[in-house]
Amino acid sequence: MLSTKTLDLLRTYFKAYKPKEYLFEGQDGGPYTARSIQAFFKEICQKVGIKKKVTVHTLRHSFATHLLENGTDLRYIQALLGHESSKTTEIYTHITTKGFDQIKSPLDNLDI
Repeated sequence: MLSTKTLDLLRTYFKAYKPKEYLFEGQDGGPYTARSIQAFFKEICQKVGIKKKVTVHTLRHSFATHLLENGTDLRYIQALLGHESSKTTEIYTHITTKGFDQIKSPLDNLDI
């Protein structure tokens, strides 16, 4: 699931760098290691002033949370994350207060 903007950026990158085997190749032309990606991510977080301890895995959690906040059904999020169980998906999401003021009480529908 890529946004149009992300896809455009990737196409521009691909045309400029012409990767041979991997979209993002290390200096030796091979894939980046998990350790090198995490080190790069940590460096970027420091440069932009993020003080909280975050990992690349935090991006996955944020992705799921933002989808949920924007009204995406938990079952779709489960499929996007590749989880067999919705219980696993629920671990990635957390309750946010965004939209609480939009929740209507079911009691408002009672005709009393």
